[in-house]
Amino acid sequence: MKLIPFGIAVLFAAAIPAAGHAKTVAQCNAEYTANKAAIQASGERKRDFMTRCRAETGAATAPLPPKGSAAATAAPPPAAGETPSRRARAGAPTRANEFATEAEAKAHCPGDSVVWANTKTHIYHFPGTRSYGRTKAGAYVCERDAGALGIRAARNERRQPRG
Repeated sequence: MKLIPFGIAVLFAAAIPAAGHAKTVAQCNAEYTANKAAIQASGERKRDFMTRCRAETGAATAPLPPKGSAAATAAPPPAAGETPSRRARAGAPTRANEFATEAEAKAHCPGDSVVWANTKTHIYHFPGTRSYGRTKAGAYVCERDAGALGIRAARNERRQPRG
């Protein structure tokens, strides 16, 4: 029986991915670099992508939608004078009673206040506060609908007086 030097065995083991093993950081980085624009447009952060990628086996990830398709296009342009949220720019889907723009929310609830709901922390923010429309994950909602969605008001904020 012939023995293979240890260094050569290590090189072969590193070059051949074992079936069922997670992807390497280098493989995930290469995949992220190749699909960076589409991944960012979907609203996914690199850290989250890397975690998901590393959990996958050596098989390729789910294909991204082709450019120009309905799934890959961003939300329509905002109304005059309105800045769309980060979530709206990313084209991320919203649940019922969640809106990408403030104008859509105001049209849905004309007699109620519109608030910014951080969908990750389930806390909403009032207009005029620092976090209104600025969190990474969020949507505009009617204040009365926020409770039904399981979203509460921020404890350190108060509704700004209208005037």
